[in-house]
Parts: sequence; structure tokens; C-alpha cells
Amino acid sequence: MAKVIVTFPKGKHKVLTLSYDDGKAADRRLVELFNRCGLKGTFHLNSGLLGTGDRIPEKEISALYKGHEISAHTCTHPTIERSPKEQLASEVMEDRKQLEQIAGYTVRGMSYPNGSYNSFIKSMLPFLGIEYARTVNSTGLFSMPDDFHEWNPTCHHKHNLMGKAEMFAGLHKTQYLYMMYVWGHSYEFDHDNNWGMMEGFCKFIGGREDIWYATNIEIVDYMNAFRALKFSADSSFVYNPSAISVWLSVDEKIVEVRGGEQVGLTSKKSTS
Repeated sequence: MAKVIVTFPKGKHKVLTLSYDDGKAADRRLVELFNRCGLKGTFHLNSGLLGTGDRIPEKEISALYKGHEISAHTCTHPTIERSPKEQLASEVMEDRKQLEQIAGYTVRGMSYPNGSYNSFIKSMLPFLGIEYARTVNSTGLFSMPDDFHEWNPTCHHKHNLMGKAEMFAGLHKTQYLYMMYVWGHSYEFDHDNNWGMMEGFCKFIGGREDIWYATNIEIVDYMNAFRALKFSADSSFVYNPSAISVWLSVDEKIVEVRGGEQVGLTSKKSTS
């Protein structure tokens, strides 16, 4: 039987994703930096607060975040662990509805406002169309999440970001999938006067051949597509019912399994 393991797109074994909350004015500078360095971010917005204070107005949202992901953060940013379930459902669904009208695509993820969540909230989210939710519980690790509704990031950008980036860049064992997940708020760079640190990080970590640069939902969709693959009992062939390609390492050879296709993985003939 062939030794089959999943890889990231094009055989890569590392993924970088960045996650920023609240949609304030400093996002303009941060998005420009990501675009310049080839990075992808997920931006969690409160649709009920757009344009208030220094938050990005609705008319700018679609163009500003093009190529990145617009994600939910509840409509008005309450501490949802203290909210009745009816308010929770309304906050999430109204945020989705308004953001989807702006973005032009389904909004399927969120970050927990004020980092507030519990097991009951997690259990509700799939019924509200939310496929992942990011916490503020930094792990310092580069592991893939076991539970996408309790998605713990690697680090806040204040916490030894360059040290973490250097460690991540040096990871080379291809038997593992590594993920570096950075989170924060763009306005913190203004408050802390440390834009130079973030610019140095983006320039250092961008443009690397062994890293997949992805939004949060792209990672979720990719892993779900892998789990949906239909392997023969002896792993000699596989069918991909999803719309996106999945890449596999088959006896250390990289194989692309395109959406809707059945692919032979060994010299054995497949039976479809």
C-alpha cells in the first residue's frame, strides 16, 4: 500500500495566515503592506459599526480587502459569553448578512469579540453558518488546529514576532504540516509606533517558495476538501468530489488531485 499524506497546495508543508480585527483606519496601511509582500489576511469586521469613529466606511470595504478575506466579528462587538442566545444568533447572522452584501460572497468565519466564547457558543456556530472562529489564546506553536471553532493562533504580533518568523522559516521536516497564525489589531501599530517591526516581518517572511500564503477560510476549505477525498481501500486511487484541487505526497511524490477527478496513485489500475 502506498504511503499517502496530504500536503498544502503544490506540495508545500507550511502555511502563513494573518488575522486582524475591528476594521479601523490603520487597516489601509496594513493591507497595502500585505499586498506589497504577497501575504494574505483575514479581516474580521463589525458591520453595525462601519464608518463610526476611525473605522473604515462601508463604501471602501470591498475594494480595500480585495484578495483578502472579509470575515465576521459580530454586528456590534458585544461580550457574547454574557449575551442571551437570541442576541448571539442575531449578532452573528446580521453581521453575516450585511458583510455578504458588501463582499459579494458568503461569510463563513469569525473571530470572537473580546475573545469571549464558551462551549455552548461553539456548539451554536455551525447552525449559524460559521465554519471557524478564532480565539485570542496564543499557543506559540506552529500546529494545525484540532477544532476550527476554537482556532488558537500562534501569536499576537507583539509577542516575539520576528523570533517566531525565523523559527517558522527554518522548519524543514516535511512529514509535518506547519502553520504560523498571527493576529492583532492594525491600530496597535499606530499606538505602539512599531510599524517598522511589522514591515520587517512581512518583507522577511514573504516570497518564500515553501510557504503557502492563505486566508483563514482558504485553510478551512482546503482541509475540508482533503477530508472529503474518497480513497480506494488499498489507496491505489482517489476521487475528489470537491471543487478545488488537493495535493498529496504519494511515496514522497507530489500528486495533484483536481476537483471532480479520479486519480491513480500507484501502478495498480483503478476501478471507477
